Amino acid sequence: MVGSATFLFVGTVHGVVQVIPPVRAWLDSIGSPYGGPGHMIDPLAHAHINMVGGVVLLCMAVIYYLFTMISNRPVYSMRLVDHSFWWTAVGVTSFYTTLMVFGILEGHYLLSGDAEAGKALHRLYGPIISVASTVMGMGFWIFFANVLMTVKSIYQRHAA
Repeated sequence: MVGSATFLFVGTVHGVVQVIPPVRAWLDSIGSPYGGPGHMIDPLAHAHINMVGGVVLLCMAVIYYLFTMISNRPVYSMRLVDHSFWWTAVGVTSFYTTLMVFGILEGHYLLSGDAEAGKALHRLYGPIISVASTVMGMGFWIFFANVLMTVKSIYQRHAA
């Protein structure tokens, strides 16, 4: 829950900063929210830090907690609980950071008229965002596996 609150805090600060008139004007000049580098910052980075970092991690914590309270049984694996949190947290942090860094750098290249530098930089974006997405996705899949194994163990105990 501390991780969730931290991500929501970062997302809230991000949201406040992006509506400050000079920042908003800069974001709009580089394509926010419809395309271009500005799209990476607003809405993509902003939405992911809030929704995945804040809301999804909170939902994961609540589901793990509710399973134990409702079933009066432990979660299948506390080790997987830790893994699902850390993989998701590291993934969303790297995803957010990648979007922000590439959005800002490509935005500066776009406004300076250096299209070639922007294209050269953007070639790195796909592989880096893919790794960040995969790490985040691993957290989700570990969570789903742990939930399914918890449900399976609850039903097996009730059947016995």
